[in-house]
Amino acid sequence: MNETQNNEKQSLETVTLGGGCFWCLEAVYVELRGVEKVASGYAGGHVKRPTYREVCNGATGHAEVVQVTFDPSVISLRDILRVFFTMHDPTTRNRQGADVGTQYRSIILYHDAAQKQVAREIMDEVTQQRIWPNPLVTELAPLGDFYPAEEYHQDYFARNPKQPYCQVVIAPKVAKFRKQYFQQLKR
Repeated sequence: MNETQNNEKQSLETVTLGGGCFWCLEAVYVELRGVEKVASGYAGGHVKRPTYREVCNGATGHAEVVQVTFDPSVISLRDILRVFFTMHDPTTRNRQGADVGTQYRSIILYHDAAQKQVAREIMDEVTQQRIWPNPLVTELAPLGDFYPAEEYHQDYFARNPKQPYCQVVIAPKVAKFRKQYFQQLKR
């Protein structure tokens, strides 16, 4: 790796977010300009290397999350979080639509003190702007271990667009996102 490539790698940041099904968040963030990588996985729990089946049972304490790696010279953490708060309902505890359980909770797992501060500020902004009629229940916690989800969960929407869940749940969220954030989409 040459020095220029090394400097580019060092300038990327990663934030870990849970807002219901990780397939939905991943499908949105992969289209956002400045986002370099999105990985679906599990975090916030107490079981080492959990499987999807274990997480779905709700006993591991993990949330379905995405790790969003982005270039802050193209998109800020603030904007990543603004998208987050408009693409899921951060006012329903442990559920998103028909998905119910702690694994679907709204959570920001910050990687450092600066991310924690920005997350608090954006949460205050969302509350003050009354974007949602009910109070936020989004958890704000330090990231512990992140476990990538099984390979078949990665790029799920792109690889399974005809799957009923993708058509009924994810596609409308992606359409809403594209309309609302048109200027920030990758070309």
